[in-house]
Amino acid sequence: MSVTWVLRPEDVARIRFAFSPMWELVASLRTLQKPARQSIHLPWLKAVRPRAAALDLTELLALVPPAGYLADFITPPPDTPMPDFAAELDRVRRTAPERAREEAGRVRGTDPAVIARFSADPEAGVARVTDALQAYWETCFAEYWPRVYALLERDVLRRSRQLAQGGARELFAGLDPAVEWTGERLIIDRPWCTTSGLHGDGLVLVPSAFYWPSVAVMSAPYQSMLVYPVRGVGTLWEHGPPPAPEALAALIGRSRAQILLALAEPSTTTALATRMSLTPGAVSQHLGVLSGGGLAVGMRVGKQVLYRRTPAGDMLAGPT
Repeated sequence: MSVTWVLRPEDVARIRFAFSPMWELVASLRTLQKPARQSIHLPWLKAVRPRAAALDLTELLALVPPAGYLADFITPPPDTPMPDFAAELDRVRRTAPERAREEAGRVRGTDPAVIARFSADPEAGVARVTDALQAYWETCFAEYWPRVYALLERDVLRRSRQLAQGGARELFAGLDPAVEWTGERLIIDRPWCTTSGLHGDGLVLVPSAFYWPSVAVMSAPYQSMLVYPVRGVGTLWEHGPPPAPEALAALIGRSRAQILLALAEPSTTTALATRMSLTPGAVSQHLGVLSGGGLAVGMRVGKQVLYRRTPAGDMLAGPT
């Protein structure tokens, strides 16, 4: 069984990437309910389970079962490349009550009495669920979001280069085994069948660490969205930066060596600072030295500056 989307040339031209803190937050609820599903997130789970136990997540968990359909209104497709959590939470809060009731009625595998309470007054139910999402974010997820964001950012930069250099064929070929691109149709291996076209607003590709290793789709009445497993998720809970070879560290300094190794994938100063456990100012100084020595170069992409290694930097860093 599969979901098949017919992509016209204008649809392919409007493929875009985005991050979604709300998607990660909601997906993490499944990890919370079924830890064996993603043992890779056990370090996070051990840290937050005692905190989560103090929250009232009953209604929220009823709308997000451990498997199967979850109420779509809780995870609206991101409408900007880098939405913040507050903006996404506001979109959930503004969900039309009738849509919330209809989607809640499609959820299976959770307490029917809780779903019935929500459906009896969906406007009040949406308000309660939104409050629960905010409490869960602040208690269990906000402090970890920079680490997750840095991983997602590296993936998007890599995939964007693939799309620019090899087009849709190269992009989808490396996205996930569950995704197949025929040149006109995007076929996603999912447990239901449907064939449709996109509806004029392009396709959003969203990497996910907490939905890993699965793919997910959303379509009408929402913008078409494909959630795919982020690469490198095994490094998410590693502490500190990658180790620096001793000879390289002796040559240019340990912090600069670690940054140079981390620049195997382009990154921003902020993302490097999070990964290196350094201040953005310190990272900026090290990047200035590396750039001045011809080992790294910055390039502006929108409002951000992305740094990458130069060929000389690649030679000095060696295989990574």
